[in-house]
Amino acid sequence: MTDIRTDALRPMTPLQVRQERDFIESLKQDCQTYWDMVEVGDVLARDLTITPELVILYADAVEDYNPWYEGWRMNTWRIPGESPFGGAIVPPLMMSHFVLSVQFDHTKPFAIGSIHTFHDTEILEPIPVGATVRIAAKAVEKYEKRGRRYVRHEVTVTDTTSGTLYMREVRDILSL
Repeated sequence: MTDIRTDALRPMTPLQVRQERDFIESLKQDCQTYWDMVEVGDVLARDLTITPELVILYADAVEDYNPWYEGWRMNTWRIPGESPFGGAIVPPLMMSHFVLSVQFDHTKPFAIGSIHTFHDTEILEPIPVGATVRIAAKAVEKYEKRGRRYVRHEVTVTDTTSGTLYMREVRDILSL
């Protein structure tokens, strides 16, 4: 019998291989819908340091090449960068991408049947590259509409040092 390698088609680190295997195993557990897993008032939060490398990975992935985001240069490594706000800033919707890593409780089995259906973002301040932010998602409402169940979250992104509120967001998840 041939041993099938999980990284045969793409390069993966040992950590990525373990995370993928853990995720697949979690699908075998008794899964609940997102509606059943979340209670109004639940708050999940995580801190994230926004490194220049993280910004580059995001900007490259979404093909948003703006010199305002450049806080890193080959052979120079980290640089202050330049933007109309002073140094390099984070792409405006990058933090919205990371909300999902907070909104779903990774300590619980994977929630089945979730669809992101509504999204309203208010950007209040530019986030400097290098900042550490706290992304917090609070379940504020569960409602039904046309026989479908939704969970509404209010999200904030704040600076862990200064307390500056950078972004607010409301997002709904349809739960099957």
